Amino acid sequence: MTAFEPKIVAFCCYYCAYAAADLAGSMRLAYPPNIRLVEMPCSGKADARVILKAFEEGADGVYVAGCLEGDCHFLKGNLRAKKRVAALKKRLAEIGLEPERLEMFNLSGSMGPRFAEIAREMTERIRALGPSPLNRGRSPAGTAQEG
Repeated sequence: MTAFEPKIVAFCCYYCAYAAADLAGSMRLAYPPNIRLVEMPCSGKADARVILKAFEEGADGVYVAGCLEGDCHFLKGNLRAKKRVAALKKRLAEIGLEPERLEMFNLSGSMGPRFAEIAREMTERIRALGPSPLNRGRSPAGTAQEG
């Protein structure tokens, strides 16, 4: 049996978090390849349906990464995202999915090392939690098993 490798989706705002991911790559900082980046115009665009869809499609963990608080290019998008993630964490707990599988982070475009640290932190957190209960019946690669 192979060791569990989580699939993690990171919804990143274009101006800061995605720029930080790009910087981490440019700096050749090592972080786990488990992270699937989704570039968004603003973290405020990551609504509950989008986040839940990521879990439904096989993500073991999800995080939203936006601009530093008070520095959103769309004024309050990151604050709306923060509230949305907090509310969704409560909803996940109500349906029996660990709220620790979802997180919100704030970064500036110059925080490449912090982006890599977050990727490592989330990968370890999700490894400790194990596969998402929503992924039962999927092969270890994350695809549906044929029956």
